[in-house]
Amino acid sequence: MFDAAKLSSGPMASIQVGTHPAHVVVDRAGRRAFVTNAGDNTIAVVDLPRRVVVRTISTGRYPHGLRLSPNGRELYVANVQDGSISVIDTDNLAEVGRIPVGRTPVQVGFTPDGSRVYVSLRDENNVAIIDTATRTKIGTIAVGRGPIQVHATPDGRFVYVANQGTDAEPADIVSVIETASGQVVDTIRTGKGAHGVAVSDDGTLVFVTNITDGTVSAIEAATRVVVATFRVGRGPNGITYRQP
Repeated sequence: MFDAAKLSSGPMASIQVGTHPAHVVVDRAGRRAFVTNAGDNTIAVVDLPRRVVVRTISTGRYPHGLRLSPNGRELYVANVQDGSISVIDTDNLAEVGRIPVGRTPVQVGFTPDGSRVYVSLRDENNVAIIDTATRTKIGTIAVGRGPIQVHATPDGRFVYVANQGTDAEPADIVSVIETASGQVVDTIRTGKGAHGVAVSDDGTLVFVTNITDGTVSAIEAATRVVVATFRVGRGPNGITYRQP
């Protein structure tokens, strides 16, 4: 756990959560964090002010990517090894549903209105669509090789999908899905091993980590052109955006 204003000072606390912690999200109030423990098949719920785990929730096998719904009431978790999405009620802190989606779901992404969730299916080279009202899979969209992270634009019109490929053959493609048509309307070449995706709050820029190249690409959303590439450390993975 780091102080964002004092990153160079090192961690301010370490919290034991479970085996193989993978992804973490924090609620809007900044009081609770949810951590996937891939080795335990659980979610750890952390009370941030007290810096302790207050609940452990069972999920499907090998939970990995997770996102909170826009209203914060539900948490969707990608279970890599059993092809499902766990739905967690954040008030009761319990799994209230499990949705079959396809092979190797890695990450989920909500549309801003919370009506749809897009799920990367790494080994199918597809993205699944979930209707959150019925908690059912309603469609599948073919994308690039080895899709990993997905992120919708603030207006909900597009979803950006980073396609990593494989270690032997890393991909360098971001697929752009138009939500209205359910079609890929553009592909953008970034660096090798495109992995993480984040969109700026105003929707003008999309940032993609390139895990093989050790870079981050900045895409101008209006033109869908890479306008800058930043060299970072080795194997950049996830990425988030903080409004300046």
